[in-house]
Amino acid sequence: MFNIKLLNRISSKGLDIMPRELYNVAEDIDDPDGIIVRSANMLDMEFPRRLKAIARAGAGVNNIPVDRCSEKGIVVFNTPGANANGVKELVIAALLLSSRKIVQGINWVQSLKGQGDQVPKLVEKGKSQFEGPEIQGKKLGVIGLGAIGAMVANDAVALGMNVAGYDPFISVDHAWRLSRHVHRETSLEHLLATSDYITVHVPLTDATRGMFDRDKFAIMKRGVRILNFARGGLFNNKDLLDAIEEGIVECYVTDFPEDELLGHDKIIPVPHLGASTYESEENCAVMAVEQLMDFLERGNIKNSVNFPDCYLEPTGDTRITITNLNIPNMLGQYTSILAKEGINILGMVNHHKGNIGYSIIDIAGDLPPGIMQKIRNIEGVIGARVIGNGD
Repeated sequence: MFNIKLLNRISSKGLDIMPRELYNVAEDIDDPDGIIVRSANMLDMEFPRRLKAIARAGAGVNNIPVDRCSEKGIVVFNTPGANANGVKELVIAALLLSSRKIVQGINWVQSLKGQGDQVPKLVEKGKSQFEGPEIQGKKLGVIGLGAIGAMVANDAVALGMNVAGYDPFISVDHAWRLSRHVHRETSLEHLLATSDYITVHVPLTDATRGMFDRDKFAIMKRGVRILNFARGGLFNNKDLLDAIEEGIVECYVTDFPEDELLGHDKIIPVPHLGASTYESEENCAVMAVEQLMDFLERGNIKNSVNFPDCYLEPTGDTRITITNLNIPNMLGQYTSILAKEGINILGMVNHHKGNIGYSIIDIAGDLPPGIMQKIRNIEGVIGARVIGNGD
């Protein structure tokens, strides 16, 4: 029986996948094997002794202490792409909101309440102040061509925009999904200097924090409209406000409001609605649960932010999984221990990510007593467990 702790409300479409004869799922579990979380802050959380994995029903993991999890051998999963369509649709809406002053116009019309029969005349007289350009034929620069960025680029092409994408780290899978009409930019500076609209889809890391600063704004076309549905920390807010005052940035739409960005007529703050669709919540929940179950029941890892992807189709009676520091001769020590006991290895896979190595080993028959302790005693081993028989 696996104990699963919920730190947020999780869609029942995901939770219903877990058979109750194998999983005990609740919010008040003290020593869980796994945790499923959305936005709850885990940064100062003390990890329970049995905790093996954390599944984040969403893409960002800045609410999880990933480095501390790695030190303790806790796998952290996320769900990249599960909410991509929901975010993409909001980005497309933001393109129109940034151009046509729709929000400002609606707010102005609401202020006419009480004018009675004069409202239609006032609307006709005042609507010119909300004019804006059409997006057709304009250049959209897409920075980051992952799951969301690629979908935005393709849909913008369908809307008649000239689309250029910049992503030096684009994966082969995402490259295949791009429309052939999306122009590949090899220079971020050229994209910034030539785009009428810019949409940002990069993760927040130490390298990208505050990447859009005074120097970047100075390169941009005057009157550029910027959409940020990635992370708030990517922008230096003071430099952004200066760029707006200088007429460089005509409109900034963000899904990450902060106090200093509120109350400005050229900033549209959206209350973090990117993934706030029924479908996104369900897709994230299903993906998070499926990844967590596959790890707990079979030791397989997919979409972990701190462990390598590692998959092995079951080939034996007993499975051993081992987490270790990524140092030489770890795998050789495991196989030597098994060989000395006459244990036949039927299948094996070993991958690493950063300073973490992870192995899956399938063996025939039961595991004799004491073997796992010998493996755990090897210097550099962070943790090891048995799935099946023995220990």
